[in-house]
Amino acid sequence: MQKENQTYKITPADRLSGVSEYYFSKKLKEVAQMNAEGKDVISLGIGSPDMPPSEETVSTLCREAQNPNGHGYQPYVGIPELRKAFADWYQKWYHVTLNPQTEIQPLIGSKEGILHVTLAFVNPGEQVLVPNPGYPTYTSLSKILGADVVNYDLLEENNWQPDFDKLEQMDLSRVKLMWVNYPNMPTGANASIELYQKLVDFARKHNIVIVNDNPYSFILNDKPISILSIEGAKDCCIEFNSMSKSHNMPGWRIGMLASNANFVQWILKVKSNIDSGMYRAMQLAAATALGADESWYECNNTNYRNRRQIAGEIMDVLNCTYDKDQVGMFLWGKISAEYKDVEQLTEKILHEARVFITPGFIFGSNGARYIRISLCCKDDKLAEALTRIKQVINKK
Repeated sequence: MQKENQTYKITPADRLSGVSEYYFSKKLKEVAQMNAEGKDVISLGIGSPDMPPSEETVSTLCREAQNPNGHGYQPYVGIPELRKAFADWYQKWYHVTLNPQTEIQPLIGSKEGILHVTLAFVNPGEQVLVPNPGYPTYTSLSKILGADVVNYDLLEENNWQPDFDKLEQMDLSRVKLMWVNYPNMPTGANASIELYQKLVDFARKHNIVIVNDNPYSFILNDKPISILSIEGAKDCCIEFNSMSKSHNMPGWRIGMLASNANFVQWILKVKSNIDSGMYRAMQLAAATALGADESWYECNNTNYRNRRQIAGEIMDVLNCTYDKDQVGMFLWGKISAEYKDVEQLTEKILHEARVFITPGFIFGSNGARYIRISLCCKDDKLAEALTRIKQVINKK
């Protein structure tokens, strides 16, 4: 007997209406199609370090993977060796004392942490302060979870720092979290003790939790600092850190957060109901990576300095202005008035020079006339990108 044709009316959850597919997820499909057509696009888009972790890190992974007893479920709180390594790392480089048993929570990357922290602190309908420009996931995950996003401006004329006078004029009664990210992405603005002190004072005054996303402090930066170095910061702040950027381990998905024991325990309540612990061999390898000495970081930064020089030449050819004191693994520049909008430039470069550069509007309206160049590209490819772009620009 033939079944009647039946139309099913299945719809997604309402929460999806407020978000779209991640820009890079969509754009990289286009780049992949261009590459499939033989166009050989050079991607200067995503900040995915192309250099390897230390040899000791990889050796630890390989050795521990051979342990027949190391393949089971691991603790939700992470293994003691990794928590201690994070605590020692914070003490050595940031001069911050953390209790490895109660004040550190390993994460499967920072994106996971954004989810867990929001679920732990923000009820639907409550507000979160999100920087404009800023990491798009702060906004998208907040919306998915039912929080109201309130943008605060970061502007070049204010060195990409919050305007605290404007923040004080806002109705902050429903704000639970404030997302900050210093050293800043996408702008490269560095952190300072003065800025961190202002953020801690603001948090304490208004009973808001500050979450500082801090994965870039070791890249082209002479003095890594942490918001937790400010007296009283643990009472009102959470800091994320990541192995992805600082130790060339983006695909490993290992990060952490640090705060007071109560905050960590609340976040663990969420995390333990969503995922399990990371593979033991990876955690032990991450602990090895955290023990790297200054020479390893300096070698990493030597490569980034060379690339930064080429990226600066690309900015110059494109007639973009940029702050030469930026830190981190990107270069952020303002396009010239000859272009009506940033996509006029980035699409031209993509389709004529076959080089993918990130348009700044994906980070918010205050990035609408900026571009971002990733330094996560081999020197020869960066040099080739420069040559291609010169050929296109000089044709005008």
